[in-house]
Amino acid sequence: MSKPNPKVDFYFVKAKEWFEEVAKLRTIALDSGLTEELKWGVPCYTLQNSNIVIIHDFKEYCAYLFMKGALMKDPKGILIQQTENVQSARQIRFTSVREITKLTPALKAYIQEAIEIEKSGLKVERKKTADFAVPEEFQVKLDESPALRTAFEALTPGRQRGYLLHFAGAKQSKTRTSRIEKCIPQIFEGKGLDD
Repeated sequence: MSKPNPKVDFYFVKAKEWFEEVAKLRTIALDSGLTEELKWGVPCYTLQNSNIVIIHDFKEYCAYLFMKGALMKDPKGILIQQTENVQSARQIRFTSVREITKLTPALKAYIQEAIEIEKSGLKVERKKTADFAVPEEFQVKLDESPALRTAFEALTPGRQRGYLLHFAGAKQSKTRTSRIEKCIPQIFEGKGLDD
């Protein structure tokens, strides 16, 4: 069993809605021998500085998030892909301590599988930027402005994907066009959506 990291204690103290549940998830994660760290403001359990699983909580549930969950076997059928755009991580959601207690042996096995995946060096094959659809409204702008095309192509692949997902996320053409217009200055500055 690993030792709790005092820098992470605050997370478990502040967890009002899911206090017992996240405490139980912490115990299970520490029993796996992983190192407890604080990353993204949440408990992250690592193996030799590689992220294996995090604990996080939401309004309706708390969860384990396996960083390379897409590579896991999931014999219990409990891993969830949060959205269609999440490529690697997979979640297991909980709404009660009883549920966690019942799943404890399976959760320990899932953590061990995640550790073995990390030790093996396996990587999730991610979609390339070219695999993401370019919304028609943005394609028109790129075709009209070679300077915009050059600026967009100069962005990192992650920034390009961020913009493409943001633009495509709007249901109406009018909204997509508005999003594109607002982002063009940032693209020219070489900035990502959240920079």
